[in-house]
Amino acid sequence: MNWNDIADAMFGGLPYYGEILALVSNSVWAGAVLGLVGGLVGVFVIQRDMAFAVHGISELSFAGAAAALLIGWDVVTGSIVGSLIAAAIIGVLGAKARDRNSIIGVLMPFGLGLGILFLSLYDGRSANRFSLLTGQIVSVQTGQLGWLIGIGAVVLVGVLLIWRPLRFDSLDPQSAAARGVPTTAVSLAFMLLLGLIVAVAVHIIGALLVMALLVTPAAAAVRIASGPLSVPLLSALFGFVSAVGGILLAIMGTLPVSPYITTISFAIYVVCRVIGARRDRVTRVTA
Repeated sequence: MNWNDIADAMFGGLPYYGEILALVSNSVWAGAVLGLVGGLVGVFVIQRDMAFAVHGISELSFAGAAAALLIGWDVVTGSIVGSLIAAAIIGVLGAKARDRNSIIGVLMPFGLGLGILFLSLYDGRSANRFSLLTGQIVSVQTGQLGWLIGIGAVVLVGVLLIWRPLRFDSLDPQSAAARGVPTTAVSLAFMLLLGLIVAVAVHIIGALLVMALLVTPAAAAVRIASGPLSVPLLSALFGFVSAVGGILLAIMGTLPVSPYITTISFAIYVVCRVIGARRDRVTRVTA
């Protein structure tokens, strides 16, 4: 491959950009919802130290989607079922961080192995198999868009309903339990909401890279902000820019959407980390 081939892969679709954008408008809308809601949920993922859980849920979501693809069911439904099963198992059995990490470590290879088995038995288009792992901007059909937006709305409303007890439990679980907060119920509810948004992420960015939209934006936001509103708002903004920006850049060529989304997300994190480090250095000097 020479530089001309690389340039064509990245920018070969520019002459037809408007037509391509119209074809993938469903994915743009789904990506926008995922970026906003995923960024918001990611704040609690960071506060509860559950980045590993996101990856674990995505593996069983991938297995569920692969099983649905194999038997001819709706892939979104299969992904949701797999995500909810994983989220429920982790939420019920993984109350403590040590137990949670060991459970996730067991579920991840199991889910990935099942997914690979189902995909190896699937004799349909190879692009369908590949998109479950790395995402595909044209994979969101009109019928699926309503489901994906509806799921995002359910997650958003659910998080807002449990916002105060969830935030209290995330920042100080011992005090939350002592004050009568139903921490077990709150944790399980959050895990189920996380499972739903992971199922959406699998269809946009793929099972292997969901943390780019459910962890990285929030990790970037906490580097430059600390307020109870500024961190969620910044995280949602970073997630939106990463998802929508990645899709808009990907349709200029023929490359998958996931490298663009992950690169934008990582670049935002690096910039925020540099800004945060410089601000901390100035604070120490002036103190």
